[in-house]
Amino acid sequence: MALLSLGGFWLGTRAVGQASAAPVVPSHAGLPWVTVHEGDSLWTIADAVAPDEGDPAAVVTEIKRLNGLPGSLIRPGSRLYIPSARALQ
Repeated sequence: MALLSLGGFWLGTRAVGQASAAPVVPSHAGLPWVTVHEGDSLWTIADAVAPDEGDPAAVVTEIKRLNGLPGSLIRPGSRLYIPSARALQ
């Protein structure tokens, strides 16, 4: 009986670990994207795509959310989805 209980507990912990491993990332269907180049930062990308007189900080936050980024580190060659112009207005 103890072995069955331990086996069930072990399987349960494995299932929970598998279920929570993938971060929730919104759909990217129809979103524009950019390729990160050497020297790019989230701020420079956000500043380039923010509407005139818009707040690049808000765009940085949205880019991080869209791409599931936990921080501001981006790597050259990566594809970053950016908010559409309609979402920024």
